[in-house]
Amino acid sequence: MKILLLISSFNSLSQKVYVRLKEQNHIVSIKYAIDNKLMIEEVKSFKPDIILCPFLNKFVPKEIYENTATFIVHPGIIGDRGANSLDLAILEDKKQWGVVVLKANEEFDGGDIYSFENFSMPNKSKASIYRNEVTNCAIKAIDKLFINLQDSSFIPIKQVLNPLHKKITQEDRKINWEKDSSCEIIKKINASDSSPGAKETLLGLPCYMYGAFLEEELKGKPKQIVAKRDGAICIGTIDKAVWITHLKEENYFKLPSTYVLKDRLKGVVEKRVPLVLTKHIDTFYELRVEKEEEIAYLYFNFHNGAMSTAQCIRLKYAIDYLKEECKVLVLMGGEDFFSNGIHLNILEDSKKQGEDGWSNINAINDIIKSLIFSSEIITVTSFGKNAGAGGVFLGLASDYIVINEEVVLNPHYKTLGLSGSEYHSFTLPKRVGELKAKEIINKCLPLGSSEAKNIGLVDKVFKNENYLKELKEFCKDLLKDEDSFDEFCEQKEEFLEENAKYINSCKEKELKQMYDEFWKEESLFHILRKEFVYKKQALKTPQRLKEI
Repeated sequence: MKILLLISSFNSLSQKVYVRLKEQNHIVSIKYAIDNKLMIEEVKSFKPDIILCPFLNKFVPKEIYENTATFIVHPGIIGDRGANSLDLAILEDKKQWGVVVLKANEEFDGGDIYSFENFSMPNKSKASIYRNEVTNCAIKAIDKLFINLQDSSFIPIKQVLNPLHKKITQEDRKINWEKDSSCEIIKKINASDSSPGAKETLLGLPCYMYGAFLEEELKGKPKQIVAKRDGAICIGTIDKAVWITHLKEENYFKLPSTYVLKDRLKGVVEKRVPLVLTKHIDTFYELRVEKEEEIAYLYFNFHNGAMSTAQCIRLKYAIDYLKEECKVLVLMGGEDFFSNGIHLNILEDSKKQGEDGWSNINAINDIIKSLIFSSEIITVTSFGKNAGAGGVFLGLASDYIVINEEVVLNPHYKTLGLSGSEYHSFTLPKRVGELKAKEIINKCLPLGSSEAKNIGLVDKVFKNENYLKELKEFCKDLLKDEDSFDEFCEQKEEFLEENAKYINSCKEKELKQMYDEFWKEESLFHILRKEFVYKKQALKTPQRLKEI
C-alpha cells in the first residue's frame, strides 16, 4: 500500500509510525505540512492509497480528505476534541486516557473513529506520556486501523461531537506558591512539559519551568530557592519542596536551571547526593544502580537524553566504580531515552562553542573507551528506550546489545552537520559490516528493533510487556557458567590487546575529521545546531524522508 505521512515534524511518534509501516513493507513517503498548496501538490504527485497524520497541528485541506482517505491520530479518548488534550487530561487528573484514529472531515477531530486504544494515566510529564503510553497506543490503534480497513463488515464509530475542549492557557498552568501543594505544583509543570512550560518569575527573572521532582527532606518558605544540584534548583513549597531541572527565558531555549539563573543563585548551597544512588528516594538525581548479586543495572536519567560534559564525566566515574563491583554491567539509560549524545542546548548557549563542544565529545568518548576496554567484566546495553546519534554509539560499545521491540534508533549524525565520533567507525562496522555502516550513516533514517536485529546491530529483541524480566534472565544466563565467563573475558582481553592500536586510531581519525566541525565558526554544525535548538520550522521536507 502507498501511504503518505502528513506531519508537522518528524517527532518520536512519526518516526515510530514510519518504522512500523516500512517493516510491514508499505511504500511510505513523508510530507511536512508547511502550507495547503504544498500539501495538495504532494498528494497529487505521490498518489497515496491513504494518508496518515500521526502528528499534525494544521487542518487538512478539503481538497485532500475528499479525494483520499485521510486519518488523524488524536491523543484523546472518544468524545475529546481539540488541542492540548494531554495537558488537560493531566490537569484534570484523568485516570484513563487514550488515542483515537479518526477519518478527516470538515469537523475538527470530528470524523468517524476507525480504531482506538486506551491507557492508564501515569504520574509523569506530558512529554513522557506522549513518548511512551501515547506512542505505544497509537501504534496499536494504527495496526487496528489497517485490519478494520480490510474488513468489509467493519462499521466505524461515530465521534461524539462534544464542543472543542477549552484552550489551556498560562493561567491554567499558573502556580500559587501560597496555596498549591508540592504535588499540585508538579502536576502543573508536568502538564506543561515539554511545551510551553509553566510561566514563572524566579529571582526577578521571567521564565518557563520544566522537569519537576518531589523533594522528601529539604524544606523552605514557599518559592524560596533552598538548594541546587547538578544544574537543578530546589524550591520550597507549603508542604515540602520541589526540584526544577530546566528553565527557559522568553525567546530563548531550554537550559539547566542554574545555567539560566547564574549569579542570581549566589549563596544557594549545593546539596550533593552520592555519585550513584543504590535506591530510589524522593529527590532529584541522575545516576542510580540496582545490584542483583554480581549484576549491576546502571540508570542514567539525563533530561531528553542529552549528555553535557559534566554528566559524561560523572557517568564515566560511575562505570569505572561499578567495574570493580560486578561481573556484568548493564547500561539502562533513562526513563524516556537511552541517550541522545552530546548536549546541543548547552553548546548553543556557550560563549566558547568550539572549546565546550570539543570537551563534550571527548568526555563521551572517555565513557566509551572505558566500556570498550573493560576486559574484566561483561557489558550489556539495554536499549529500553529510544536513542539517537552519539547515544546509539554509546550503546554499541558494549559486548551484548538487547532492545525493546518498541524502540527506535537513529544511528547517524549528518542531519546536524557532524561526521561523528564515539568510536562509531569501529563499533558500527564491527556489527553490521562496512557497506551497511556507510549506508546507515549516509541515509540518516530511523531503525526499528526488527531491522536492527536483522542487520546485526543488536543481539536480542524482547517484548515490551516482559522487557525487564527477559533482560534480567538474559544477564543471569551470562553468569551461569563460571568457566564460560572467564573464557569470555580472556578472549576479550586478547582481542583488545591485538586491536587496541586500531581501535584508538579509529577515534583519532574521527576527531581529526570533526575538528573543523567544532572549531570553525562557519561550520554546518553551528548552523544546523542553532536551527535545531531554536526549533526552526522546516521550509521543505528533507529529501531523505521521501520515497524514491
